[in-house]
Order: sequence, then C-alpha cells, then structure tokens
Amino acid sequence: MSGLSKFILLCVTVGVFTSSYAADSLNLLVMIEDADQDAIARDNRISKRVHTSISQQLNHIADIYDETSITLDTFKQGRTRRTDAELLDIARSITRPPIDVVVVFSTYASVQTSDYIKKAKARIEGRMLNAKSGKFLDSFEVQSPNGWAIPYACIKQSCILEKMGDEAKVLGDELGVVLAEKLNWLIYGESAEDASATATVIFNDYYLEFDGFSPEEVASIEEYLLVFSGYVSHRPTEQRHTRSTLLYRTTSSSAKLNRNLNKVLAELKMRATSHFQGNEFSFKRITLRGENTTRDISKGW
Repeated sequence: MSGLSKFILLCVTVGVFTSSYAADSLNLLVMIEDADQDAIARDNRISKRVHTSISQQLNHIADIYDETSITLDTFKQGRTRRTDAELLDIARSITRPPIDVVVVFSTYASVQTSDYIKKAKARIEGRMLNAKSGKFLDSFEVQSPNGWAIPYACIKQSCILEKMGDEAKVLGDELGVVLAEKLNWLIYGESAEDASATATVIFNDYYLEFDGFSPEEVASIEEYLLVFSGYVSHRPTEQRHTRSTLLYRTTSSSAKLNRNLNKVLAELKMRATSHFQGNEFSFKRITLRGENTTRDISKGW
C-alpha cells in the first residue's frame, strides 16, 4: 500500500472515530461599532446593555470573550468612535485566544417630544464576519415597532437613558436569539437540531507558505491536502521555483490542520521548520548536504 493510500485510510478512520463528537467550539467576540456620529457611543449605558444582552444569548452557541479582558495589556483602552477597520484589526490581532467570528453592531436611538407625549425609537444593526479572512457571514437588524412612550417627566439625561436602555435591552435579547439561530445554522447547517452533527459551513481560509520546496515537492504535498477532513478547496496565490503559497479553505480548526500538515511532511520525509500565526502557516525546508530531494515521477501516472 502506498504512503498516500495509508494516509487516506488514516483520515477515513479518524473521521469515523470523531463523528460522534460535536464540531469544534467557536471563539466569538462581540464588538460595538460607533464610528457613525448618529450611533450611540460604546461607553454609553445603552450600548453596554445591548452588548450584554447579545453576548448572553450567543453564549449558548459559542465561547464568548470579553474584549476588555483579552486586550487589556496590548491595546489602548477606552477608545470610542472606532471604525470597522479598527475593530477587525483588533479581532485579528488577538491570538490568545484566537478569534474565529466577530459580531459587530451599532445602536441608534432617538426621542421625539410633542406637547403631550415623549416617544423613543431604537434600532440595532450589524453583521457577522469571519475574523481570520474577513468573509461576510450574515447581517442583522432589529428595531422597536412604532416607538414607545417614556414618562413625560423624564427631563434629565440619566432618566431618559435609563428608560431607553430598558427597551434597548429587550431589542438586544431579541437580536441575540436571532443571531444565535443564525450562528447555529452556520455551524451545523441543515442538521442544526442534531447536537452530534459535525458538518459546518463556516469555512476557514488559511495561507500555506512553503519556502525552499521545489514545485515537485509542493505537488506531492497537494495530493495529501485533497484528502484532509474538512477540505473545501485550494488555489495557488504565489508560485516560484523555491517558494509556493496556497490559499487553503477548510472547515477544520487550525490545530487539526497543523497536525495533518506535520504528518504529511513526516510521511514524505521532508524536514522543515514550521510557524503559525493568525491564519498563516509557514514551512521552511531543511536540506542536508548531498541529499537528493527530487522524486521519481515516472511511475504512477
């Protein structure tokens, strides 16, 4: 039996063995986008209550991390009016733990006062993104129906914020339920009701860089990439005589892909140093003096 055949058998065996386990847990970050001057600032009590409501609902589906806690030592705290570019850069820069999905939302609220009543309106909009690739996953929006009345005697800002915050929290709960359902479908697809399902439609895009590998060696590695569990597609983004970069799309986690890649190099007897950061795997070939790294490709075609 050839090396590739043995490897395929191993992948199939492992796939059957792990089918009884749930899909890998997702690390999710909920972030407030308030760059729009009409949006409520992230340090406002209304935004904080909405953020807490959304996080609480999503906590049943994914592992939710608090932005302040995991960025306390590495990023400047207390910034407001942050753009989506800044938010995505922060999410990508967090490596402990690595963030898989980021939920970005903005909250809008207003109060209209007439001679006899005060009516408030609120709306929350946002989207879900793959933190590693920036791929758009889904969008969402909820708004209060026809507005709601707040006490006419509410004149101070603290009173208005408190009353508006009560309704905004309800909207946050509703939105959290919707997002949880969307995320559940993204993880399990049509088998969302089956807790043992392992199929996921959240794709992870990784860049695999092979430095010092000949085109023939990279071609040998590609044969194995096709049989990895979770494989979706791959394409070359750079091809040189001694360096190649592949964009590899998979539903597997980075840990699983890392194990498989190292197994392949060991199977092909290719020595290399490896490095992983964000969504990039880098392998640098180690050759010994007098070692013949070419393959006999005259057989098996």
